Amino acid sequence: MFWEEEREENPVYRVPDDVVDVVYSIRCKCLPLDHAHSFSRAVCDALPWMETEAQAGIHLIHGAESGNGWMRPEDPERELLYLSRRSRMSLRVPRHRVDEALALAGTVFDIEGHRLEVGEGKTRRFSTQSTQFARYVVVPGEIGHEDEEAFLRWAAEQARGLDVRVRKMLCGRAHVIRHPDGELYTRSLMLADLEAEEAVRLQQSGIGSHRKMGCGLFLPHKGIRAVHEVSADQA
Repeated sequence: MFWEEEREENPVYRVPDDVVDVVYSIRCKCLPLDHAHSFSRAVCDALPWMETEAQAGIHLIHGAESGNGWMRPEDPERELLYLSRRSRMSLRVPRHRVDEALALAGTVFDIEGHRLEVGEGKTRRFSTQSTQFARYVVVPGEIGHEDEEAFLRWAAEQARGLDVRVRKMLCGRAHVIRHPDGELYTRSLMLADLEAEEAVRLQQSGIGSHRKMGCGLFLPHKGIRAVHEVSADQA
C-alpha cells in the first residue's frame, strides 16, 4: 500500500498594520529642491510625537524624474521643485498614531515661504514586493562618504540585524542633504530578491538615521534596471 499524508499548505502571509504609511493629497505649486529639514520641522511642530516614535518617518516630496525633454533641477541652494496635482505627501506612522496623523488634513505649512496645504489622507499597508529602494540612507560618520564598499558592508550588517537576508544589494551615487548641524552625506540603496516578510520588516524598521528627514525609508521598486535609471537621472 502507498499512503501519503496531505501536506499542510503554507499560510498566506498577511501584511501587519502595526506600522503604515499615511498618504495625503496636497496643494502646493513648488518647494525648495532640498526641503528635508524645513519640511521635517513643519511636520514635527504639527505632530510633536513624531520625534519620539522610533518607527515614524517623514517621506520627502518628489516631483518627476528627468525625462521627456524635462530636466530635474539639481541646485538645492537656488532651484525649486515644481509639483503636479499627482504629487503626494506621506508619513510613516505606528498604528496607534494613525488617527492623529489623519487629523493633519486641512493644515497649511509654510516651507521656506512656499505654501503647502495638506489634503485628505489614506492609510496604506506596506508592500511585499521583493525589491525595496531607499532614495537616501545616511552614511555613518565613521565611513568615508566616498567609500562605496564600506557603506555596502555596513548596510548589509544593518539588514541582517533586522533578520533580512542580503541576496542582492546595490547603492547609487552620493547625495548631500543640508542640515543646521552640518551636511548629511547619503546614498540610495536597493535590496532585491527579498521574501515578503523581509520586505515588510525592512519598511517597518528602515536603515540608518534621520528618518524624520526622509532618510532610511524603503519603498517598493520595479527592480535593478529601474534603480540604474534613477541613478542615471540623479547623475
